[in-house]
Formats: sequence, C-alpha cells, structure tokens
Amino acid sequence: MLSRTAANLFWMGRHLERAETAARLLDVGQRITLLPNTEEGYRNEWESLLRSAGARGAFASRYGDAINQDNIVSWLFFDCDNPSSVASCIERAREGGRIVRTALTSQVWDALNTAYQELRDLKRQPRETVDTAMLTDFTTRHGSTVRGAINATQLRSDGWHFINLGYSLERADATSRLLDVKYFVLLPRVEFVGSGLDNYQWQVILRALSAHRAFHWAYGGDITASKVADFLILNGESPRSLLTSLYEAVWNLEGLVRRYGEGVPATASVKARQTLESLMARDIDAIFDEGLHEFLTWFIGEIGAISDAVHDDYFSGRM
Repeated sequence: MLSRTAANLFWMGRHLERAETAARLLDVGQRITLLPNTEEGYRNEWESLLRSAGARGAFASRYGDAINQDNIVSWLFFDCDNPSSVASCIERAREGGRIVRTALTSQVWDALNTAYQELRDLKRQPRETVDTAMLTDFTTRHGSTVRGAINATQLRSDGWHFINLGYSLERADATSRLLDVKYFVLLPRVEFVGSGLDNYQWQVILRALSAHRAFHWAYGGDITASKVADFLILNGESPRSLLTSLYEAVWNLEGLVRRYGEGVPATASVKARQTLESLMARDIDAIFDEGLHEFLTWFIGEIGAISDAVHDDYFSGRM
C-alpha cells in the first residue's frame, strides 16, 4: 500500500474518533454546568473543558476572554478554524476518504458522505434551534454508522488495520482527556472529595463516554472515584478504556508488522508494546498515588510518541 493511502486511511479513523471526542466534551460541559459553581479554582466549567482539551490558547486567539457556552459550542462543533471541531473532523475524514475512494467499500463511502451532507444542512440551521444534546447525538450517531460500515464491509487487509489503528490511538487519547476534565473541575476543598457532587461529576464522565450502564454491569451501583478510574483506565472489558484502546493499537500494529515484515521499521509496534506493558504493571491505587493528572499527562505523551513513530514507520515513504 502507498504511504499516502495508508496515511489517509489512518487519519480518516482518527478524525472520525476526534469528532466524537469534541461532541462528548460538549456533553460533559453541559451536564456539569447544571451543578452549582464552587466559585473557586477555574472560573467556570467551560474553561476547564478547554484546558483539559489543551485548547485554551487557540480558543483565546479566536474569541478572546469570552468563555461562555455559545462560544464553546461554536468552537468545538462548528468552527472550521479549530482543526479539532466536529465540523473540521468530519470534513477532513470525508476528504481523506474521497482521496482513497477506491480503498473503501461503497457502504463506508456512503456513510461518510451522508455525515458530511447532513453536517452541511445542520450548519445552515439557526443556532438557537440547535441544542448541545442534538449536536452530541448527531455526531455519535454518524460516527457509529461509519464505524459499523467499516467493520461490516471492509476487507481485513492492511487498510483496515490503518483505519482501526487511527481509531484506537485517538480513542486512547480521548478517554485520557475526558478523564482529565475531572481533574480540572475537581472541587478545590478536600472535604468535597467523595461527596454527592464529586460522585455526580464521575457519573457525568461515564455518561459522556456512553459507559454508564456498562460500568454498573461491571461494578454494581456504587460510583466511586477509584472504581470509575479503574473502569476507564485498566478494565480490559471496557471498550473505551485506556487498556482496551492501547491493546487494540498494539494488535493492529503487530498485524502491520506481520504483513510488511522486515522491509518496514517496527518502531511504533515496539513503543506501543512497551507502553502497554507499563500500563498493565500498574494498579489503580498506584495511579492515584502517582496522581491521576500526572498519570494521564504521561499517558497522553506516550500516545503522541506512538503516533509519531507510526508516521515515521509508515507515512514517510518507506513502504
């Protein structure tokens, strides 16, 4: 497969997953704003959302200091000047799919194109008629449709591995950042930890990841910080956990190594395997002792390093 084709398939997967992440961030922000503000720490929950996404500076360059729901919704969903907005990601995924149209089944292309066309219709609607729940539903619904078409109709070839590698690396990064929202909105006084408000915030994270019911199946009805963190970080049965996402990335990378043999470097595969082993060596108590934010910062850095290695191994013309 040509490096350019592989890169477009990889980034198609990443952009589709990134669109869902932006929509899920909006959902988290909307749910948390229903709670009373503590009037301490970060000025409001919308700013904490920007900080967890690493987008505070980029947002300020566009909207200045006007951090409010309308501007955040515009930035995370509609604004094409934001490369991580839902609109930008869907348009880039569709463009990448168009470039490699012959590598996609008609079902995948139709699902991509439908998402793009309906996005154009949505952007023409008056903003006051569109609420956050509708935007989140639009994104996750179309994301699920495209992903279903990929897994139901694409040949399990190197192209399929590249698409799913993009998905899995982006999902690992996304779950980390959504978990980090909890760090940025954590109530500033220690006595609130374990309170009803604290537990509600953890519940918000679960719902934003469509993981609320699965969590209760796995752990029962008692929502605590350690159980939610364990479910979203170390539980191999949780589909969006860091462990599951990284394992899938390793599996897809090892599939590519078997296909291309010694003709292509295996730097990304080795790095991903090392990170997976390091993650599996931890338990949730060790992660909390280390500091949840510090652990997530480390993990996000590792995902970035794996992504860089994927680029060097496969997209730099070596194949």
